[in-house]
Amino acid sequence: MGGFAFAAPLALIGLASLPLIYWLLRVTPPRPREIVFPPTKILRELRPEEESPAKTPWQLLLLRLALAAALVFAMAGPVWTPAGAIAVSAAPTLLALDDSWAAAPSWDRRLAAATALIESAARGGAPVAVLTLSESAAPALGDAGRALEKLRSAQPKPWLPDRRTGAEAVAAFVRANPKARIVWISDALAEGEAGAFAAALKKAADAGARVEVLTDGHAPLALAAPANDAASLAVDVLRADAAGPGAATVSAYDAKGQIIGRSQVSFGAALRAKATLDLPVELRNDVTMLRIAGENLAGAVALLDARSKVRRVAVIGGAGLDEAQPLLSPVYYLDKALAPFAQLREARPGAVDPILTLLAERPNVVALADVGLAPGETYDALARFVEEGGTLIRFAGPRLANAADELLPVRLRRNGRVLGGAMSWETPKALADFEPASPFYGLPASKDVSVQRQVLAEPDPGLVGKTWARLSDGTPLVTAERRGKGLIVLFHVNADTSWSNLPISGLFVDMMKRICAMSGESVPLPGDDETAPAASDARVYAPLKTLDGFGALGAPGPNAQAIPAHFEGPASAEHPPGLYGPGDAFMAVQTLRPGDALTRFDFTAAGLAATELTASAPVDYRGPLLAAAILAFIADALIVLVLSGKLRLRPIAGTTGALLAFAILAQVPDARAEASQRDREAALTARLAYVVSGDAKVDETSRMGLEGLSRALSLRTSFSPAEPAAVDPSKDELAFYPMLYWPIVASAPQPSARTAARVAAYMKQGGTVVFDTRDALNQHPGDAPTPEMQWLRTFSKNLDIPELEVVPRDHVITKTFYLLDGFVGRYASGETWVEALPPESKDQASRPVRATDSVSAIVISANDLAAAWAVDKHGQPAFPLTPGGARQRELALRGGVNLVMYTLTGNYKSDQVHVRDLLERLGQ
Repeated sequence: MGGFAFAAPLALIGLASLPLIYWLLRVTPPRPREIVFPPTKILRELRPEEESPAKTPWQLLLLRLALAAALVFAMAGPVWTPAGAIAVSAAPTLLALDDSWAAAPSWDRRLAAATALIESAARGGAPVAVLTLSESAAPALGDAGRALEKLRSAQPKPWLPDRRTGAEAVAAFVRANPKARIVWISDALAEGEAGAFAAALKKAADAGARVEVLTDGHAPLALAAPANDAASLAVDVLRADAAGPGAATVSAYDAKGQIIGRSQVSFGAALRAKATLDLPVELRNDVTMLRIAGENLAGAVALLDARSKVRRVAVIGGAGLDEAQPLLSPVYYLDKALAPFAQLREARPGAVDPILTLLAERPNVVALADVGLAPGETYDALARFVEEGGTLIRFAGPRLANAADELLPVRLRRNGRVLGGAMSWETPKALADFEPASPFYGLPASKDVSVQRQVLAEPDPGLVGKTWARLSDGTPLVTAERRGKGLIVLFHVNADTSWSNLPISGLFVDMMKRICAMSGESVPLPGDDETAPAASDARVYAPLKTLDGFGALGAPGPNAQAIPAHFEGPASAEHPPGLYGPGDAFMAVQTLRPGDALTRFDFTAAGLAATELTASAPVDYRGPLLAAAILAFIADALIVLVLSGKLRLRPIAGTTGALLAFAILAQVPDARAEASQRDREAALTARLAYVVSGDAKVDETSRMGLEGLSRALSLRTSFSPAEPAAVDPSKDELAFYPMLYWPIVASAPQPSARTAARVAAYMKQGGTVVFDTRDALNQHPGDAPTPEMQWLRTFSKNLDIPELEVVPRDHVITKTFYLLDGFVGRYASGETWVEALPPESKDQASRPVRATDSVSAIVISANDLAAAWAVDKHGQPAFPLTPGGARQRELALRGGVNLVMYTLTGNYKSDQVHVRDLLERLGQ
């Protein structure tokens, strides 16, 4: 293939040089002068038939001189270095390449510049070493081939490397090569210890090394701190330079890779902005990834895990004082702690059984504040809730201190323990530090939290493994146990401030958030195995999927290692950003931590001069000169053959002309072949089609509308049509399309009689045409027909259209997929007409669906259906509706789905309601 690519240009150049050859041949060598010999000397003076010309034509001589000059210059290896290209150097060269995710957008240009650098060093005979700043190995000098091999294997990493290791490598390289050349292709970010690496380069320059810095002008964008709370889904958008992009679009994707929503954000003069997606909780809980549109790098991706889902929490208090004094109620403190990150559910006042009432709403978590449970229906329902995967959080209190139910993680002692007060010898206790096995590990154990009273647990075997938090004296404060698929958590204090000040601390909010995030997990908890020591068996999560430098989620690399529970980063080679743990309870490691920022590095302040990254390489003229020499040699040979009479020019010229004509004709597209290919694709792939009206705006609306309808069909039905097709009824074959959408434009010329015959044949053979006059707002009862309706009436005279009627409520078209009362579009006031059905017989008067054995070949609407279906490239509605509303747009899409299903399936729905009658007849 490479040889052909090289020979093809030569052949074209050879054909182009034929006029020059012809011009050269026009100068013929001089003929020998005729001499008359005496008859006696004829035999002795005979000349040989082959004679050499008296002299070589100057044109041929010039050609041969040019051939020799081309060969001489080619052997000399001429190279031109344009402005900005990497110059040739004979010094030992170190190429330091930033390979973080920030380099991903311009990675190809960086590789091109690095390749040009290595090739320039090879031309100068200098050894080259390549140092990617994400690695820790010391660079080793070698030849250009080895350096290029290492360069080709480099890929951007999804983390910011620690450049201090690279600084040490540069110092060691300069000590071994004092007069070396060092080129740093930088991502221009200060993060990752860029200052330390720049200081090492400055020191190397002071020691005599030649230091060059190449950087890219692209300012990357990144995402940090995604948070899905009760109000909305928000994420911080970062940029490194105020002169960078002033706006960004953040898209939310579900597990299938489909876009759920988008948010536009503007920076203004700031480097950090917040993008908010106001979506229903159910949709926000389906979001698994946030990505900045147009930014293909790991920093522009934020992952959401099981902890990011908004939980539905039912809060129930047992004190009768709750309603009279709400600020003294435990429910008040629970509401304040849970409201930022959960959807709260509380029973209506006067509910007979609030627990059963709230369980009917299918919560994820149930929080009971000092509620005793007696055996019965409520107890069984709550136990079943936990067994099926729910999380039950209980708080101690006067009632629970004397209770004896089984929905507790540990056995409790009767009454409570009082710490402090006139009747106690003990003082209030503070919290102890959380152990690594606890889900609260990593939270600061505030010393301001004190406990005056608690319910003690019996010292049964396994109590240590079930303890998540303890007081300074070692007594449990929070215990938990896995029960079936669910979880039971017990706070040994009340949810108000009567026993402890924990409910009014910030630590309480964090503890409740972590417990709610664990709801639905099936990972074994520390202490579930009573034989395992809880202190050493902290949970770890193995890598499931990780991001690469370009932001693509894939299989984890060989260096990825498991992370401990509640890993907070930063991302690194051992812990790259991605998903860790089992599929039903995975954790997300983000590329950036919540407090991270992007800062553009100041090279001037570091004493370095940075130049713009360019892929311009020195131009090597050896190839073109050798090609010119080859062409000159071919031309010389042809000229010699023609002059010797062994080759005639006219047959060659004729043959060449024929070949050129054939090549030109071969490039002219065959309309019939193109039409055949189009028909073949239409026959093999189901798709909707619209008739080209000649109005660019109307045709674009039709295309967008059918694209939106095709997308809705793919999501809601088993029919997945391809991209809609634009057809011309006068030329294209219509039989391949089940339905044609025909928008009426009054200014369009009337189709010819032949076109009308083709459309009539299509309708008689089973096709359906949806004529849309789009004039619902201009139609008024009693007025003259609108121009669009008049155009349709004129055209329909040649279509042999049967009697029409407004779609009746019992027509099969209103029930093919959705149950509809009518068909709305951009407008809702227009009527929809279909082929009138014959009257029903008396014994069929009770049939709920009316239809014949065929499908109506014509549907006429005035509501501008395509405009209501149309969506833009972001999946958002393209046109406003009248009177408007999401309900009207949804009904328009449902009507479109019904139309397509009707054309594809016919009247089978009318038969389904008579299955019983059909079976009875078959039984007879």
